[in-house]
Amino acid sequence: MLNRRQFVYAAAAGAAAFARATDVLAAATKYDLIIKGGRVIDPSLRVDAIRDVAIADGRIAAVEANIMADAAETIDARGKLVVPGLLDIHTHAARTKDGPTLCLADGVTGFVDAGSQGADRINEPIAIAKSAPQPCRVLVNIGRAGILPDGDTMDITRADVGAARDAIAKNRDIIAGVKARLSREVAGANDYEVLRRAREVVSSFNLPVMIHMGQTVSPLPRLMDLLRPGDIVTHMFAPPPNSIVDENGRILPEVLAARRRGVWFDLGNGRTGHLRWDIVERVMQAGFWPDTFSTDWTPEGRTAQVIDFPNVMSKFLDFGMPIDQVIARATVNASRVFEVFRDRGTLNVGAPADVAVLELRQGTFEFVDNFENKRTGRQRLFPSGTVLAGKRIPSRA
Repeated sequence: MLNRRQFVYAAAAGAAAFARATDVLAAATKYDLIIKGGRVIDPSLRVDAIRDVAIADGRIAAVEANIMADAAETIDARGKLVVPGLLDIHTHAARTKDGPTLCLADGVTGFVDAGSQGADRINEPIAIAKSAPQPCRVLVNIGRAGILPDGDTMDITRADVGAARDAIAKNRDIIAGVKARLSREVAGANDYEVLRRAREVVSSFNLPVMIHMGQTVSPLPRLMDLLRPGDIVTHMFAPPPNSIVDENGRILPEVLAARRRGVWFDLGNGRTGHLRWDIVERVMQAGFWPDTFSTDWTPEGRTAQVIDFPNVMSKFLDFGMPIDQVIARATVNASRVFEVFRDRGTLNVGAPADVAVLELRQGTFEFVDNFENKRTGRQRLFPSGTVLAGKRIPSRA
């Protein structure tokens, strides 16, 4: 048995040990940032509920109903949506030095520049991609001179397999595939051969081809037959000639077959010739929803039609797509297309702490397709805040 002095000493030592343990626990549960009280929508976790999101050391630390621990910084997200950082797989944000930061302020925490330049000037977008604050990858245009007013590959010699292969070999860490623009005014009658050469390039590296479809000279089924699992069809709502639907609104059998074998179908909003409301309506009614959303972002698009990624996503709320499915196409679905994003598009504990805070407003909002047709919607998403690698990003002015 302990005497009185021994008991008092043991009790004091125990109290001190308990205090030290409590201090250690408090330090261990202190977070760098907590996003409080938002409606967390994470399709990767099948979560749609009011939750707090805690962040520590640049990663998601907890997603719980009421996190009481201390944090160095807090974001009040009450009345807003808290979703994984948005992934835009078709942009031209590496055309300009401020493109990445402009997109980041809109909630885009990862993007792909899709063919702004070919092999001759690929170092330009690569330099911007490397300096971007968020993860960025580049698709090399099969036309070695890049996007040209008179058509990237109207001169078939510009579809240079050797030059594209050399560009990828020298920049394998940043180049994530090949872009083939196949429209009538871009490739003309060369479209099939251009795509065949693009596939020849990627076969050496196990990378995807992204095709810009719509208004092609060749019938779309002929082009679809060249695509392989992991390839991407962008501008999927382009109108005839050679849309993905026939005149009766039925999805072409070759398009259905392409999806079954693992070809991705992407929105690619853009501003010219890619999106028409009646085609969207037919395709959506046929149940052939996009796998991914993307903006085809350019500096010019910030003031017309595209505006920002949340605005592009909003258009599909008006076509009856549930909000969680809209979010999925800009997050978890997009994360599966390119290797660099495989650990993104989720708020799972341990994932990189990339978060978009969005405001879903109710009202009357006008949306415009690429042919100046207007459509009124009752809901629109607006960017409200961005967190990248656990750090709060200043909102755009």
